[in-house]
Amino acid sequence: MQVISILKGKKLEPKQLFMLSVLAVNGGNYFYNLILGRLLGPAQFADAAVLITLLLVLSFVAMTFQLVTAKFSVELETDVFSGFIARIYKNATWVGVILGVLTVLFSKQLQQLFHTTSSSMFVVFGLGVPLYFVMSVNRGVFQGKQDFKALSLTYQGEMLSRLVITLGLIFLFNLQSSITIAIGIFVSFIIGLFPFKTEHISFKKTFVNNEHSKQIRRFFILTAFYELTQIIINNSDILLVKHYFESYEAGLYASLALIGRIVYFIAWMFVMLLLPTVVQLKKEGKQTAPILFKYVGYIAAIAFGIVCVTALFPETAITLLFGKSYLSVAPLLWKYALATGLFAVSNIFAYYYLSLAQYIPVVISGLFGLLQMFLVVWFHESLEQVVHMQIIAMALLLGIQLVWFVLDYKVLSVRKG
Repeated sequence: MQVISILKGKKLEPKQLFMLSVLAVNGGNYFYNLILGRLLGPAQFADAAVLITLLLVLSFVAMTFQLVTAKFSVELETDVFSGFIARIYKNATWVGVILGVLTVLFSKQLQQLFHTTSSSMFVVFGLGVPLYFVMSVNRGVFQGKQDFKALSLTYQGEMLSRLVITLGLIFLFNLQSSITIAIGIFVSFIIGLFPFKTEHISFKKTFVNNEHSKQIRRFFILTAFYELTQIIINNSDILLVKHYFESYEAGLYASLALIGRIVYFIAWMFVMLLLPTVVQLKKEGKQTAPILFKYVGYIAAIAFGIVCVTALFPETAITLLFGKSYLSVAPLLWKYALATGLFAVSNIFAYYYLSLAQYIPVVISGLFGLLQMFLVVWFHESLEQVVHMQIIAMALLLGIQLVWFVLDYKVLSVRKG
């Protein structure tokens, strides 16, 4: 496996260092969630989970700007790039300001919707939203120009500052509240801006010719749609549970979701390896299906292992990661891990077809993301029923993705024959 070969190599290349940096950042973010769950307890952790989920939603939205910036940073010539990046910064800033202002203005309504103890946490969070969009465009420039050292620093700075500041406020000043979480997130947005390329900022020079504008707009819309599907599938359940259930139960569910999603976080590593490999194989006119089978096998094996562990030792897993106050949710752990595992495998198919510029499987993912959300809205008498709805939706999604792949593979074989 490529990850193992990277670790065995004597000298790491910039891309390899960035991959290890991503693993470290994901690990740090996971630890951040775990320590908050232990320190705050189920009821207070439910409020924290809302902010963390909103942060994930924000990251998916802003990722659209980052990916568009990265793609066209490579494809556009230097003279066109300056106008393009100025326009991207302008648009991203306006979107960030609008979303931030809406978050602040509707903070009271958000408090009522998610039954949080304070509306101030949404105000603090909303103030930082524009910074996050600027930060994402800045990262897109680094990503496109393959400046992996600077890109790694922005991710590490954001993660470490959020971790240190939040825990510092909790331990030093005993501030165990949702506002503490919001302050940590806000400051991390500022730290995550550095290193920053100020020469790209301009609100005057934003010219891009019609041909490039059309390409940029099409890719932006497709990317935005895909990120929307990720938002719905990954985060809607936590927000809906916070709306329909009491804070204590919502906190229990948040811990359940965090443990069960381990397989999804691991799958991200393979997705990062899959995309460039498929693109390169297609460019060389080689078969791409074998690499898909390879990574589907990896993720399926990991998912199966995690489901088995959580089924056999649920109380041990809950106690080690969150503590005894969360034990009542232990019987649901393997079921949530199963739902996440099904989604992780189906997501490999979606990314595979996205890399081949085939977007129907991505649309299918979006439709089943909506189905999952609607099932939870209709059936939420208990946390167990919520998990069951997700298993149904993700099992159907994987089944449809498999059928699509088989039919597509047969059509491709007939054409070549």
